[in-house]
Amino acid sequence: MGEEVNVTGFHNGSDDELDIYPLSGYFFGSKDPIPFKDHHFSRIKSNYAARGLRTCVQAVLLVELFKHPHLLLLQVRNSIYKLPGGRLRPGESDTDGLKRKLARKLSVNEDGGGSEWEVGECLGMWWRPDFETLPYPFLPPNVQQPKECTKLFLVKLPVSRKFIVPKNMKLLAVPLCQIHENHKTYGPIISGVPQLLSKFSFNMIES
Repeated sequence: MGEEVNVTGFHNGSDDELDIYPLSGYFFGSKDPIPFKDHHFSRIKSNYAARGLRTCVQAVLLVELFKHPHLLLLQVRNSIYKLPGGRLRPGESDTDGLKRKLARKLSVNEDGGGSEWEVGECLGMWWRPDFETLPYPFLPPNVQQPKECTKLFLVKLPVSRKFIVPKNMKLLAVPLCQIHENHKTYGPIISGVPQLLSKFSFNMIES
């Protein structure tokens, strides 16, 4: 059995405790590449004209490495970092959409409905007031018709899992201390994740 380390020094016995399991317990493989679409404003405009507000759901997945919480990020073209997830289909729920996206990008079986993913609470929402601005962690009161909403969900990992990643992407474990407020490298949403997690007491389960 592993040794449990609580980095805050106490157990509060609440739902805000989060067990994080060692990276060594996870296995990584690859599968056929999937198309990657850049965040082109022209495409966002055409999608908005056809369907209205674009809603994206993204997963916050944590693992333990060197007694420190690490965030799992997808890297595309060696320079673009993304949280696993994507755009919802019309009428699709947040949870169902995120499970579908996780199955497509991180699972062996893409048609299994994503039942193996435990989607937890929504940690935060980001809004894009218009097509060309960076997202805000709030909806400005003067914005009546936002163009995009991105919702971040905590997804709890089991002690062991196989991640099967498209060949044109890399799955990286990045320490939270490196991500914190590092807007230049990771953008405003990813670099804000450590603050969203600040309410949790991390229980590092060492191998």
